[in-house]
Amino acid sequence: MKIAIIGTGYVGLVTGTCLAESGNDVTCIDIDERKVLRLRHGEIPIFEPGLAELVERNVAAGRLHFTTDYAQGVGSAALVFLAVGTPSRADGSANLDYLFDAVRQLAPHVRADAAVVVKSTVPVGTNAEVYALLCELTGRDCDVASNPEFLKEGAAVNDFMYPDRVVVGVRRAEVGETLRRLYSPYLRTDKPFLVMSPESSEMTKYVANALLATKISFINEMANLCERLGADINAVRRGIGHDRRIGFAFLFPGVGYGGSCFPKDVRALEQLARQVGVEPQMLSAVDAVNERQKHVLSQKIEKYFGSELAGKTIGVWGLAFKPKTDDVREAPALVMIRRLLERGVHLVVHDPEAMENMRALCGDRVAYASNPMDVLQDADALAINTEWDEFRNPDFAEMKRRMKTPVIFDGRNLYEPEVMQNAGFTYHSMGRQTVQA
Repeated sequence: MKIAIIGTGYVGLVTGTCLAESGNDVTCIDIDERKVLRLRHGEIPIFEPGLAELVERNVAAGRLHFTTDYAQGVGSAALVFLAVGTPSRADGSANLDYLFDAVRQLAPHVRADAAVVVKSTVPVGTNAEVYALLCELTGRDCDVASNPEFLKEGAAVNDFMYPDRVVVGVRRAEVGETLRRLYSPYLRTDKPFLVMSPESSEMTKYVANALLATKISFINEMANLCERLGADINAVRRGIGHDRRIGFAFLFPGVGYGGSCFPKDVRALEQLARQVGVEPQMLSAVDAVNERQKHVLSQKIEKYFGSELAGKTIGVWGLAFKPKTDDVREAPALVMIRRLLERGVHLVVHDPEAMENMRALCGDRVAYASNPMDVLQDADALAINTEWDEFRNPDFAEMKRRMKTPVIFDGRNLYEPEVMQNAGFTYHSMGRQTVQA
């Protein structure tokens, strides 16, 4: 099947590449000429495990193409996916300008028998607006479907190839069947293909992300409470997680969620609720708890050092909002770094993938180390923000030898307190009692 993907950001590039991998002829369209040129030469603008190899293979096989030319990409496509960004406005609502600009540019070229599929995360009712605009621009009735993405950064290729479910919103059953055939190679283990109205599919995406964000904010608030009451959040998490009604997913205490999806989508759903006269009390609380949680690690550091904080050197492990990505958008590490810089702290940072993205935001206000151990040289403390695998089993003796004082503030609970105490560290973690060296 010939497919056009408009937008070569995270969702568009993963979607287009994975669809090409199953034998489709895919053309990805972007208005950024430099980005398109880089993609043609095999340069991937994001870090996503396994994606670069798939792009290279499918470009070489002639199934994956990149262009800035709408006529070339859209003119022969049976399906045109809209995968452009919908960033937050100042009030938290979704900015749909890029989406509607893309609709205006594709309209002169779209086939009469093609379906336009909204892959971008959009407020409920956007599909209907796209449909109305496309019908107006083309002068004919058009098929516009919704197909929300459920891709986790760091595992997006696997999530696309082995989805829990595929959700589509359609007005005509025939369009649903076309999308069912498209996704059939990924549903061979009888995972469900769910057909519903466009409005329900749009809502499904927001509700899924909001619920996952709620679980994170809930366990973080409980971790803070455990810490005050002398309980251990890890023990509590095990105690509730074995209840099948609750489970363990997204119940790991930490320094808050970040990235391009959860913060944006929770706020967008808040604004959408207010627009229709519903006060989103839970959504507001989820967002507020998360924003407070991003300050917890720096608050622990400030409390520990007190008036002596200014001039201290603190090493930072982890900059990306989660492991296996280079994405620092809304990253808790960025909140901590900015706060400590304001207090006169010297910071030395390391992340396996996100160094350049952080450098673009912080410049030379922090020092960058090429490996984790170099972060610790003469450091007064270590702060851990991201649970990269390479941080899980370090040489504690070497860490202690390099540090000026053996103090760790662990925002991801990577280590056991007893182990750290025996290794000679003062160890602060999330939702557990501090142990002293």
